[in-house]
Amino acid sequence: MNNTPYQEAIQLLRQVSTPNGFLASAENISNYKRVWARDGVICGLSALASGDEPLIATFKETIATLAQHQHKNGFIPSNVSIEDGDHTVSYGGLAGRVDAVTWFIIGICQIGYCLNDKDYVLQYKSHIEKCLELLEAWEFNGKHLMYVPLSGNWADEYITDGYVLYDQLLRYWALKCYHHFTNNEEVASKMGAVKQQIEINFTPNVSGEKYHERAYGEAIFTNYMPCSFSPSGYKTPFDAFANSLALMLNIGEESYQKRIVEYAVQLADTTALGLLPAFWPPIMTTDENWNLLKNNCKYEFRNYPYEFHNAGSWAMVNGFFGLALLQKAEPAKASHILNKIDEANSVNDYSFYENFNTKTQIPNGVLFCAWSAAASILVHQTLHSNFKLLL
Repeated sequence: MNNTPYQEAIQLLRQVSTPNGFLASAENISNYKRVWARDGVICGLSALASGDEPLIATFKETIATLAQHQHKNGFIPSNVSIEDGDHTVSYGGLAGRVDAVTWFIIGICQIGYCLNDKDYVLQYKSHIEKCLELLEAWEFNGKHLMYVPLSGNWADEYITDGYVLYDQLLRYWALKCYHHFTNNEEVASKMGAVKQQIEINFTPNVSGEKYHERAYGEAIFTNYMPCSFSPSGYKTPFDAFANSLALMLNIGEESYQKRIVEYAVQLADTTALGLLPAFWPPIMTTDENWNLLKNNCKYEFRNYPYEFHNAGSWAMVNGFFGLALLQKAEPAKASHILNKIDEANSVNDYSFYENFNTKTQIPNGVLFCAWSAAASILVHQTLHSNFKLLL
């Protein structure tokens, strides 16, 4: 008898479990046979959702590996190679990875919350506070939003830079999680300031001094929050991951959040896969941002239209969209997205592809991607059990 999609996903997480933490993929590809910060924490969240004790233990080892290799300046490794006992550490390629720092904090706090273990969080207090100091330094101007370099997060070959929505939201989530355990006035104050600045600069019709008043006035964000802005203005592709996080974290007025849900559901329904593209619309060869996109790769170019970050569809991203729908009391829509995630993961006898061409449905990237499995587990358990993340 065939296993269910949920069981297949659990089995893949077991395959990528090591004594040092979760690997990014079960494929024998060197760059993925590493403990990654964001991949490892997202897999860890699904381990918590599953309640599987060995997987939760692997999540704790993931955190321990990352903490062990925290840079003296507070950076958290983008990834750590664990082959042959030689821990080679990368803090990023062409640029450092801002989201490694925030996912690390979130991961620690989610373990403490789900296991009701405040002491676990306090065990990493010095690591977390060094991270928070670093995030504050990355503001550069003391105005509560971090300035993120091109290639500075999971969409490391895309065009977002400057004040990137995704990274501001992760920082707010990290602060909120840490405040849950510390009840610290300084943390609470920073948390409120970050949220306020996100809403002032990324949502419409909110009073308050804008970072870039002229560019804000010219940008159109009727149906969703723009992906980033910088001194050169706003970049307005729809970022499915960031807007899902915004819904999960209850950012913006209720009526605006409803518009985001409506836009995202409609967009997913129009694609061949029934999944949200990571960013939309695709950047085409004739578009002004094509050269920026084309040159932002260290090895091989992967961002052809409808693929990879350039409007490709990722099970992982859609997992967070499913969580956002559940947060907005839309279980039927979340169940529909879960079915589409499971259909994508099951292609070629559950190959758990990294992403798909949104137009042709052809799979792309690495097989047996652990966070593709994590997406299914997170939505399944939030939908069918009492599991809840700390939000």
